[in-house]
Amino acid sequence: MLPDTFKLPRRAMAIFAHPDDVDFGASGTLAAWADRGVHITYCLVTSGQKGTHDATMSATKLARIREREQMAAGAVVGAKEFVFLRRQDGETEVSMRLRGEVCKAIRIHRPDVVLTQDPWRAYQLHPDHRVAGWSGLDGVIAARDHLFFPEQLKRGLTQHRVTRVYLFGTSDPNIWFDITGTLDRKIKAISSHTSQVADPVRLAERMRAFAASNGRVWGLEAAEAFRAIELA
Repeated sequence: MLPDTFKLPRRAMAIFAHPDDVDFGASGTLAAWADRGVHITYCLVTSGQKGTHDATMSATKLARIREREQMAAGAVVGAKEFVFLRRQDGETEVSMRLRGEVCKAIRIHRPDVVLTQDPWRAYQLHPDHRVAGWSGLDGVIAARDHLFFPEQLKRGLTQHRVTRVYLFGTSDPNIWFDITGTLDRKIKAISSHTSQVADPVRLAERMRAFAASNGRVWGLEAAEAFRAIELA
């Protein structure tokens, strides 16, 4: 839950694979943080350029559509900045180059907290979700030490230490945040992804049921669950 002793970050960055991933996994929590003055940055590994059943749609056009949708969804949540790494949807692999790109984004935007997808989740089928999680975590470690990607530091950046990581889409949560007051915005943010949402009414019902399930054990109307990792 969001305990009385929870210290809000000044800045938070969500690192995720596709447009809409963060909205399903963490947007209720991020909206609550934004309302309390937290600066939110979204870092997208891909632009979701293969996420369609429309045989007439090109990958380039879809990427533009989905980036616009993510910015609209982010505006609902209260996100202030967006980083689009534009890796290929479905083809992204863990690499030192991608780690460096994520590390650079962290050093530029300097979040206290990073939220990313849980790469350890059992039966996590989508390869991009695993890659986003690993690259987010690897980027956090790289960003804090000057001997990782030192060429970045010659261009005016400095190393940066993230103090906490929250993994969303996890099957092993250890912290839950109350999103009762922001659940409607979470649903509105998800619904901003019009290229992906075929039935907004059914989607809203599913999101309300899922949030209620997360919150029930704590006596909350709605919650999001994360695996929290404290970094020394």
